[in-house]
Amino acid sequence: MYIILIAHIPRNAWTGWIPARFGFSDATEIFVFCSGMASAIAFGSVFSQQGWRMGTARVLFRCWQVYWAHIALFFFIAMYLAAIDVYGTFEKNYVNTLNLSHFFKDPLTNIVGLFTLTYVPNYFDILPMYLCILAMMPIVIPIANQSRLFAAASLLTVWLVANLGYLKLPAEPWSDRQWFFNPFGWQLLFFSGFALMHGWLPTPPVSKFLIALAIAFLILSAPVGSWKVFVWINSVLPEVGDTIRPIREAAKELRTKTELGILRYIHFMSLAYLAWIAVGPSGSRLISTGQGVLSSIWRILLGFISKVGQQSLAVFVFSMALARVIGFAFDQLGRDPIIVVLGNLVGFAIITGVAYTAGWFKTTPWKKRTA
Repeated sequence: MYIILIAHIPRNAWTGWIPARFGFSDATEIFVFCSGMASAIAFGSVFSQQGWRMGTARVLFRCWQVYWAHIALFFFIAMYLAAIDVYGTFEKNYVNTLNLSHFFKDPLTNIVGLFTLTYVPNYFDILPMYLCILAMMPIVIPIANQSRLFAAASLLTVWLVANLGYLKLPAEPWSDRQWFFNPFGWQLLFFSGFALMHGWLPTPPVSKFLIALAIAFLILSAPVGSWKVFVWINSVLPEVGDTIRPIREAAKELRTKTELGILRYIHFMSLAYLAWIAVGPSGSRLISTGQGVLSSIWRILLGFISKVGQQSLAVFVFSMALARVIGFAFDQLGRDPIIVVLGNLVGFAIITGVAYTAGWFKTTPWKKRTA
C-alpha cells in the first residue's frame, strides 16, 4: 500500500526506487498475491465450513463493496480535478492528466460505460480487475475441491489463452483499447496466493538450490526487466548493453503487464520465495524481542504496516485519491528533495491513520457491550 501510494503520486522522485525499477514485477503483483492469500483466510474458510452457497454470498458481498468503491473513487477524483480546472487559475489542465476529457465531452455514453465496466480509465483499472478475479472464486473452489490438478490446469489454460491475445475486455467506447490489467491473466497470481494459504499447494521446501536459483534469476534478469538497470549497465559497458538490447526486445511479450507475462510471474514468485525464507517460520524473524530503541521502533512500524494491510481496500481507495492531492501540492510547492520527502511521509501518515480509523469503525464501537 505504501509503494502503491508512491507510484501514483505524479512526478514523484521516490518512484525511481520502488521494486518496479529493478525487475519485471512491481507492487501490483504484491497486491494481487497478498489479496489471494487474504481471500483464502476471509472467504476460503466460509466455503469450507458453511458450503458453496454461503461462500458465494460472502464473495458477492465483497464484489459489491469493491464495485462501489471503484465507482466512488472515479467520481471523487473526476470531481476533484474538475474543481481545480474550473475554480483554479493554472496553466495545466488537470482533467487531461488522467485523460478524463473524453468522459466530460460525452458523459451520457461514458457514464453507462463506467457502471458496466466497459469504460475503465487507466488510473482506475486495478479494482475492476480484482472484482472480476473475486467473481471467479465460486467457480474455481468447487472445481478444486473435486480435482486440484484439473483446477490448476484450467487456471493455467485461461492464463495462456489471455496471453495469446484472447479474452480481452474493452476499456473505452471510442477505441479498441483493452483493460490495462486483464483479470484472466492476473488470476494466475491471485490463485497462487490463495492455493498456498488454503493448503491446495504444499509449503515450498527450504532448498539452497532453489534459493540460489531465485537469486540468480533476479540478478541476471534485472537488465532485461528493468529499464533503469539497463541504462546503468549501458552507460558503463556499452558493449554489454548492445548485447542486452535485442534480448529486451525479444522478451517484450513475455514480460507484458496487461496479461501478466510469464517472466513477471517467475520474477515475483522468486521474490516471494526469498522473502518467505528471510522472515522465517510464521514470520518469526520479523518479530523483534529486543528491548532497545531500535527494536521498539521496529515493533511500532510493523504494527503500522500490519494495520494498513488489514484494511487494504479502504487504504487503497483513499491513497489513490490522496496521490492526486499530493501531486497537486508538489506542482504548487515545487519538487525540492525536502518537499518530496515531506509529501511522501505525510502521505504515509495519512493512509496509516485511515487504516486505524477503518479498523475502529469495523469494531462497531457504538454497539452496547454486555459484561
